[in-house]
Amino acid sequence: MFRPVHICFFALLALGAVNSAQASTCEEVTRWPTDSWEDATEEAREKNADVIAELEELVFTLEGEDAERIGTRTDAVVIIKSGRLIYEKYARGWNADKPHLTWSVTKSITSALTGLAVSLGVLSLETSICDYYADLPPDNCAVTVKHLLEFSTGFDWTEVYENEGNQVSSVFAMLYGEGREDMSTFVANHPLRDEPGTTYQYSTGDATLLTGILTKSLSDEYGDDFAWDLLFDPLGMTSSVIERDRAGGLIGGSYFYATPRDLARFGYLYLNNGCWENEQMLPEEWVTNSTSLTEVMSKERIDADPDWIQGWMWWLNITDDDKGLEAPWPDLPATAFGASGHWGQSINVFPTLDMVVVRTADDRDRSFVKNDFLKLAVKIGEGL
Repeated sequence: MFRPVHICFFALLALGAVNSAQASTCEEVTRWPTDSWEDATEEAREKNADVIAELEELVFTLEGEDAERIGTRTDAVVIIKSGRLIYEKYARGWNADKPHLTWSVTKSITSALTGLAVSLGVLSLETSICDYYADLPPDNCAVTVKHLLEFSTGFDWTEVYENEGNQVSSVFAMLYGEGREDMSTFVANHPLRDEPGTTYQYSTGDATLLTGILTKSLSDEYGDDFAWDLLFDPLGMTSSVIERDRAGGLIGGSYFYATPRDLARFGYLYLNNGCWENEQMLPEEWVTNSTSLTEVMSKERIDADPDWIQGWMWWLNITDDDKGLEAPWPDLPATAFGASGHWGQSINVFPTLDMVVVRTADDRDRSFVKNDFLKLAVKIGEGL
């Protein structure tokens, strides 16, 4: 259900103290979309009409009947350049006011909320999961917040979705099976397959356990609406919804909803190094650390393709031959990074181009090539 917008005074007071202390690290930005995005769509269409037409043919052309769910199935694209909305288009019944399920984009939201908890002194990267969960297997106490952020917990976890037997998937068991009552506790009790910090495995369970810790650590002081009071409301992300499990924990691996314009606001926070309204919102180095290659990426990677390259729940675009890593978007700057979700959800940030590109979708096959889409999307910003 939707949550009415309100501000928790004490939460923002505490956050303001952090902001004031770190304000000098923020570069001056003249355009902040807290209330609305400045509209430059007509200017962009006049200047780059040919590129826009090419992009729309690529991503908004349906193959076959819509109900067949084949090919590229774009619901919306929003492009921001220098703080202005330069392109926006919706399809298949979607519009600017309808929140979209983002699936694993949620993990990047979880990363940001963790940064806020660290800035408030509630958590540290070395906080053990046993600080918040009792009676776990003793070896599990070695799992820390940092391990959760970088998907290096070592839990015996199987991250598969459709096209596999339901009994194989740890994700299905957590979301819809035995773990659905208390998802984070379900994850925290998993046996270890590897020593924490030694292997990388992408895990919706790790992200959900992390939001369980955030719920336990922040709710007493900042209330059940801490995610809204500390993050969404200050950014003007009024459409934001995160579902909870029956124990009250946020489902931080997959169930965040927002409009594309609000997703762009979140991307804009990271484009501006965690600053908002010219004040430091996230810890000073949080964005840099979140979008840098983690140490575990140089170690063993389980069930990961060469272009699966991550920081702290953000996808990266670097190539490292020595580590066997291949940039997922080879035609885009190496400094680009993004949040990504099942069936085509994405927020891509381009610091050197001063751009954010958002796409929501319902891609049910693997025919969509994000590199080709992003290459055209950034061209729309040329000359603006």
